[in-house]
Amino acid sequence: MNLALAFAQSVAQRPAKVALYWGEKEVTYTALLAGADALAGELTAHYGVKPGDRVALWLKNRPEFITALFGVLGAGAVVVPINNFLKPDEINYILADAGIGVIITEQELLVHEPALRAARPQLRVFAVETFPAAAGDFQVATTRLHTPPRAETDLAVIIYTSGTTGRPKGAMLSHANLLHNVESCRIVLETVHEDRMAVVLPLFHSYMLTVGVLLPLLVGGALVLVKSLGQPKLIMQELGARQATILPAIAPLYRALAAAPTPLPLPFRLCISGSAPLPLQVLNDFQAKYGIPLIEGYGLSEASPVVAKNPLRGVRKPGSIGRPIAHVELTVQDDTGRILEPGAIGELCVRGGNVMLGYWNQPAATAQAFRAGWLLTGDIGYADADGYFFITDRRKDMLLVNGNNVYPREIEEVIQQYPGVKESAVIGRPDARRGEQPVAYVSPNDGVTLDERELLEFIRKKMADYKVPRRVIFLPALPRNAMGKILKTSLRQLPVPEAHAG
Repeated sequence: MNLALAFAQSVAQRPAKVALYWGEKEVTYTALLAGADALAGELTAHYGVKPGDRVALWLKNRPEFITALFGVLGAGAVVVPINNFLKPDEINYILADAGIGVIITEQELLVHEPALRAARPQLRVFAVETFPAAAGDFQVATTRLHTPPRAETDLAVIIYTSGTTGRPKGAMLSHANLLHNVESCRIVLETVHEDRMAVVLPLFHSYMLTVGVLLPLLVGGALVLVKSLGQPKLIMQELGARQATILPAIAPLYRALAAAPTPLPLPFRLCISGSAPLPLQVLNDFQAKYGIPLIEGYGLSEASPVVAKNPLRGVRKPGSIGRPIAHVELTVQDDTGRILEPGAIGELCVRGGNVMLGYWNQPAATAQAFRAGWLLTGDIGYADADGYFFITDRRKDMLLVNGNNVYPREIEEVIQQYPGVKESAVIGRPDARRGEQPVAYVSPNDGVTLDERELLEFIRKKMADYKVPRRVIFLPALPRNAMGKILKTSLRQLPVPEAHAG
């Protein structure tokens, strides 16, 4: 079994059912598979894509993302979703690292094509607007699936996730990894074919790939892909019109819903919060206002990605990430690999069929990520006597900006490229709207005067906007310990001046 065949089997059971809602548009299972099959044929016949090749998906949320996903899998290739907020320099790194020769994108993003081709002259660009079948407009009575044989253990998806080394690493997920996580999520969320999954988060994210796309389509449900942006009221109106039943989202959206002057009509039977901690006050306010179960969970791309959730039925503990999902083991271990007793703080470690094959072309990093068959998450926490897990600290130095992982080292490396910079350090500062914001401390070379606005503009050209520091603060020298390591703890104690207007 592989993901393409699993989807084809789901289509065979309900060919005329609507699989995807997009505004006024409705796409049936048959149309979705037919479009994916046509796209697979196009990739194979005209783009030279072969089984095992890596193909990038650089698309915003739109129906073509789903078709492209199954089209690439149908060609036997490996899907590499790319964050559509990234800038060309960041994208080029991923294209080079994964050896990508074909990228599927859209007209709006083609403005960056020259920068991509300059780095990779042989890159072939597939714009979905030129292929109507990709939008689910390819209606046929029967569908074919020219899927090359792909084993469950074969690579299906590479999710690039930033690391403390400053460069993203490609987490390799097999067909079996993702099928395993889909089945575990089906059990814990009690997902059935009547469910309609609300998709408000970016599809390139591993959580949306598994829970927002694969889960509903493989159980015979539907996706409600939201067109509205920004205003929670408009988003909820759209989801209400299509009677979405499950909402996976992040804390800021629930904060906005909880703060609404009057309750909005919500159609959901279940709401899920992930990616960043859910403040206790937001949880209490939301449930008091709406009475809908809001459960918090935990995952990471390396685990396909869901690891733990508070139970749908039974006790849900505020502040906890819950218990491990079905068929997944979660423990707290010390540095020697000893499993700790309840209440003892250590590193959260995961084991199960959902755990990645390793990092693409990085055997050393892969070896460091595992110990005796356990995936080391880098997150610190404890389990209570009831088997509920709590996170007390995050991966070293990692920031969460609007639910996005941001690693200071990656920003620091860009700052170091700016003429006149001697050294830099980036830390996180609390932000009421975004959770955290990066702040950069920079020491110029002797005799050099740097301009904050110009440096921020330099960074903005090279990095996604959410990674750009809120402020750059210049210091004659950065504080260090006796071993010469920059003391970020000292920097966190310094006051931050008000941000520039604009």
